[in-house]
Amino acid sequence: MSLPSETKAPVIVLVRPQLGENIGKAARAMLNFGLTELRLVSPRDGWPNPSAGPAAAGADAVLQHAQVFETVADAVADCAHVHATTVRKRDVVKPVLTPEQAAVAIVQASGRSAILFGPERSGLETDDVALARTIITVPVNPDFASINLAQAVILCAYEWSKHQAASGDTSLRLAQPTVEDHLPPAPQEEFEGMFAQLTAMLEPRGYFEPYSRAVATRRTLRTMLTKPGWNHLEVRTMRGVLTTLGRTPRPKD
Repeated sequence: MSLPSETKAPVIVLVRPQLGENIGKAARAMLNFGLTELRLVSPRDGWPNPSAGPAAAGADAVLQHAQVFETVADAVADCAHVHATTVRKRDVVKPVLTPEQAAVAIVQASGRSAILFGPERSGLETDDVALARTIITVPVNPDFASINLAQAVILCAYEWSKHQAASGDTSLRLAQPTVEDHLPPAPQEEFEGMFAQLTAMLEPRGYFEPYSRAVATRRTLRTMLTKPGWNHLEVRTMRGVLTTLGRTPRPKD
């Protein structure tokens, strides 16, 4: 698999990642939204990591081209704009952006951008954040602010892809999942035939008793059946069901 053509895409930097599975999941999240450049800073279990491939679910090209650095400074040395993701307050005072605001800034910026993601257990250290120009924080439930590494990556990747595509960049080609084609509603004549068949089967079984309520009962039944806007295949299916119900039950063996 070849990597997509280059765009003004941010570099994804995983700082001291701990599990190979999480690196693979982050790569998968990246490629879903057109991000391909992955940099690793001192991965705990070394690199390459055999656990990353299966977790990447096909995003092998991202892993194969991943670069490894000893320090965060080395990993972002060629980037003019560095954003640090964190949910904790730090001693370093930086502008705080949402993923969407950061995506807009990255799309509009000249020069390379990088997004830093910290270790799974502890997040970025204060010294890591100090290298960034801004902090990216995801608004979350204050009673449960737990976002894993791949989730954080996919939030930032999605927002970037959305605003990059809106900027008119034709090199970023994301496809909307296929939407099921819905057949048009059945003609009223078909529905009336089904309704007549149904009521003819129900009447001798006493469904419309008491007869003083028969008109209202029929109206309620019709209203219920017309709400879905059934297509002709669905009407035919219901007719088949009713026909089956009208047959003499088969004797059991």
